[in-house]
Amino acid sequence: MSDVTSQERSPLPSAAATDPDLANVVSNIRSTPVEADETIAKEAAASATIVCVANQKGGVGKTTTTVSLAAAIAGFGARVLLVDLDPQGNATTGVGLRAEEGDPSTYHVLVDDLPVADAAVTSAIDGLEVVRSSLDLAGAEVELVPAFSREHRLKRSLEVVSRDYDLIFIDCPPSLGLLTINALVAADQILVPIQCEYYALEGLGQLLRTIELVGENLNRELKLGGVVLTMYDGRTNLSQAVVDEVRGHFGDGAFATVIPRTVRLSEAPSFGQPITEFDPQSRGARAYQRLAREVAVRLALPVELPSETALDRLLSGRDPHPSTAEAEDAP
Repeated sequence: MSDVTSQERSPLPSAAATDPDLANVVSNIRSTPVEADETIAKEAAASATIVCVANQKGGVGKTTTTVSLAAAIAGFGARVLLVDLDPQGNATTGVGLRAEEGDPSTYHVLVDDLPVADAAVTSAIDGLEVVRSSLDLAGAEVELVPAFSREHRLKRSLEVVSRDYDLIFIDCPPSLGLLTINALVAADQILVPIQCEYYALEGLGQLLRTIELVGENLNRELKLGGVVLTMYDGRTNLSQAVVDEVRGHFGDGAFATVIPRTVRLSEAPSFGQPITEFDPQSRGARAYQRLAREVAVRLALPVELPSETALDRLLSGRDPHPSTAEAEDAP
């Protein structure tokens, strides 16, 4: 991902102008290089990449993005763990699961130090395991206040099982409280969904400043993994204007795939299925399949990616008819 500087990128809309120098905030997320011997490098390569999906604004497609990516990448053959850190538990029900009273959940992992291996359950999707959420998690932030090293509890728990998976997704609550801080401290990268509406940009500066503070004080390895544009409505000029502003500011940091606003995407959670399982041929499912391919390529996941159609290549921002040499080099 190319570096982001205020000189290279256009400014965000005036609604976000109160947030000082967002470009510098993004650039400050980059971790400081650390010398590591060959053994440490091999151990890191064998560990899962941990990606938290966060945006303190609700209704931006955060959980839909988390669940859909987790399911799609598991479908590529990766070993994926989904950690539901939102007390609402929408990521849990989104894959057809539910945590009854007393069932192991993320609450028990954070508050009671329950091993993640004991809390994870298999889903109906091959390769996808889930640490479910429960309403008890709503009180975890209060209970963790007096706890020692409370910001690192999730990180320590995930480190134990990191080698058992290729990728770990954390679905964060729509807030910047202690639960989200735990996710940012545990993560290698943060993925930010942004709704293609003007007000969706307003809280972006606050989120990026929080990431900066976490990166400077708690997790110097944290990087901005990418920005996902969601709920795109091609009938409005506003959606395209937001796409242009975000891409102009973040450059390659914004994924090429844009997620459309569709009825099928809204219906899928009520059936307890990700869109890629609920209606694999729908526009929403195909968009998340393309996004999953982008994520898999960026993270260099050890998976065999399915072939693409010319339309898929075009919609993901690439040449629909690559030359023979380019086709051979394609993942």
